Amino acid sequence: MSDEREVLDVLTTNARESTADIAAQTGLDEAAVEEAIASLERRGVVHGYQAVVDWDRVEEERVRAIVELNVELDRETGYEEIADRIAKFPAVEALHLVSGDYDFAAEVAGASMQDVSGFVSEQVAPIPEITQTVTHYVMETYKDGGVRFGDRDEDDRLSVSP
Repeated sequence: MSDEREVLDVLTTNARESTADIAAQTGLDEAAVEEAIASLERRGVVHGYQAVVDWDRVEEERVRAIVELNVELDRETGYEEIADRIAKFPAVEALHLVSGDYDFAAEVAGASMQDVSGFVSEQVAPIPEITQTVTHYVMETYKDGGVRFGDRDEDDRLSVSP
């Protein structure tokens, strides 16, 4: 495994690790870790560092949805161009070209269900190449960014035994 890959493995688990801690975990020296991180950032392999947030524990309401999008391409327009237009919206947290019944899967966030549905109907659906949208609201998140969320409210239903 390359030095950069080892550093990436540690960063994807916990991006707050110090270079000294990453060096200890990988067996590299700190200078090699710093150079690997700088190289990964410079080449656009690492685009940023973010906290993984359990939004269900935040008091302010925040609604997330997965929006499936079908598009119809023409000779002048490709997936990249459509993706560039959709990805520019701040409400779009992630956008993926996918296989299957739909072309794109967008992760969208808003203050309410009305906010998300308004965004989809007023901003996304009118894009000429988009032929269909299907919105799935996220009801509960159990794992995000590779992190499993625990300590949910205990199931207080009584167990029934025959």
